[in-house]
Order: sequence, then C-alpha cells, then structure tokens
Amino acid sequence: MAEPRWLAETRDAYDTVAEDYARLLPDVVEPPLDRAVLTAFAETVGPGRPVLEVGCGTGRITAHLRRLGLDVAGIDLSPGMVAVARRTHPELRFDVGSMTEPFATDASLAGLVAWYSIIHLPPEQLPEVFAGFRRALAPGGHLLLAVKVGDRVDRRSRAYGHAVEYDVHWLAPERLAAHLTGVGLTVTATLVRAPVAAERQPQAFLLARRPAA
Repeated sequence: MAEPRWLAETRDAYDTVAEDYARLLPDVVEPPLDRAVLTAFAETVGPGRPVLEVGCGTGRITAHLRRLGLDVAGIDLSPGMVAVARRTHPELRFDVGSMTEPFATDASLAGLVAWYSIIHLPPEQLPEVFAGFRRALAPGGHLLLAVKVGDRVDRRSRAYGHAVEYDVHWLAPERLAAHLTGVGLTVTATLVRAPVAAERQPQAFLLARRPAA
C-alpha cells in the first residue's frame, strides 16, 4: 500500500528542519499557561508512571515531563528529529514511529501526550488515531492534546529557515472532544487561550481519560 502523501511530506519536512528546529527551540519555551497544563497532566498521572509522547520532535517536551517526575519516552515520525532527541537527551528513550500504526502494547501506558502533533493529520484520520490512543492507555490512563484552534488547513512552504511542503490543520476543540468521546474516552478538561507572541490563532489543550475498568 502506498504511503500517504501527507505522511511523507510531514516526515521529510521535519527531517529537513531538525537541526535548526533544535537550535531555535532548545528547551521548553511555552507560555506559563502551557507549562501549567503540562504540570497538571504530570501530577494527574502521578510520579514514576509510564508515559509516551507521540510526535516528540527533538524531545524538549519529553525531557520536561521527565523533570516533572514521569517515566516518559518519545516516538516521532521523523528519523532526523529522533536523532537530535537521542543526542540531546541520551538519558531518555526515543524511537521512530507513527501514531497511525500500533506504537505501544495495549493498556500499557498511564499517560499519553500529543503536543501539537495531531495537527499534521488529515482530520478524517483522527477517530482511528484516537482509538489507537485509547487502546494504548491502561484503564484510568490520561491523554493530553495540544492544538491550534480553528477550522482550516495551513499549507506551509517554509519553516525554520528551510523550503518545505507540509500541512498544519487548525482544529475545533468541540469536534476533537466529540471524536474522543466517540472512541470511549472521557474528556475531563478543555482549555482555550488567546494567541501570544507570533501565534496567529488561539491554542487549545484537551485532557481526556480512559475510564477505569
């Protein structure tokens, strides 16, 4: 079966920008409210429990979650991003993988984070991907999503100083919540904040939970 164009474009784009992405975003630079969401997630999951960041990029959020006490690893579609993550954070585990394929043993994770990574998925893929998230979470496990708010596709032709071609989808929180509910996850919180700095749209954070057995 042929690889979807969006997937190849996303991987190739992030392979291209990996080194400059790491240079321009060397650590967690998220606004205070975003960091508070990550802290709340870590405290909700609980210290030392297994968590996976899906779409981890260079590992900066993964490393931040480790500093918050989680037993966390990361996967990313881009081998270039994973190579940077392994070099920058050798104490953590990073693997090449896609959220569109099985990425963890069923019911093995206490937490799952997709920090601005589902924004590259065609929206019609979301229910299937969210069903995979539910399978990977143990009963009572928690999910955190971060997205750009809207209802449009932003076609990128340049990023981090490079010519690239890939899509960024702006997503409606209420539609995401409906998809999460549809696969059997319970949405526990939705936070939308105004854009800051160079952002062009509001940002949203959704917390969801796989119901306990």
